Amino acid sequence: MHNDMMRRVTAEAFGTFWLVFGGCGSAVIAAAFPALGIGFTGVAFAFGLTVLTMAYAVGHISGGHFNPAVTLGLWSAGRCANKHVAPYVAAQVAGAIAASAVLYVVASGRAGWVAGGFASNGYGDLSPGKYGLGACFLIELLLTFFFLFIIIGTTSKGAATGFAGIPIGFALTLIHLVSIPVTNTSVNPARSTGPALFAGGPWIGQLWLFWVAPIAGAMLAGFIARWLYEPAGILDTIVVEERNAG
Repeated sequence: MHNDMMRRVTAEAFGTFWLVFGGCGSAVIAAAFPALGIGFTGVAFAFGLTVLTMAYAVGHISGGHFNPAVTLGLWSAGRCANKHVAPYVAAQVAGAIAASAVLYVVASGRAGWVAGGFASNGYGDLSPGKYGLGACFLIELLLTFFFLFIIIGTTSKGAATGFAGIPIGFALTLIHLVSIPVTNTSVNPARSTGPALFAGGPWIGQLWLFWVAPIAGAMLAGFIARWLYEPAGILDTIVVEERNAG
């Protein structure tokens, strides 16, 4: 693998690892102790902070996707080179699985701990609020659509340079505040895959929704953003090297 691509996929793997370990870890470990007062609001902020911190740590290397839906959404907007799509997605899924494995080892170090859903996503009986398939599919599609729309808009030419990580991190926080009761919040197929593999059984059986709905919403946002921004000459890439990828 070319050195530049190796740097990119490593950045994506590290970023996704941090997102899953920090976000899901706040739910699996900290939220298990009510006296800490973290609640689902704290979990929502944890997810937002993982993206915010890693966007500045490695965003200049890979673009800071950390999410297969983001990669495909940016690709559909013309802002991710074809050759980056498959390696990015593979790195993101690998990072999510590695984070889930480490989180499982840490969490199981507590006597009497039971994995349960292990911060997995679900619908119907596996939805935190017992929301049905249709509602869960719609909210995942819609929230990922707006997540990508915010990412593309805040990283386009004319937006406040260097500050994109802040609205993107807050957008992910808001998304979690809305949808944790519905699906436990995915908007990220890699984030869903890692925990589901350790929760097992029915959570793996429902994993399809948390690939299909986020990717559909993200790609729809990419196509619309291309129509909205490109004619005005303000559709730009998140990092310079994406433009030079050819």
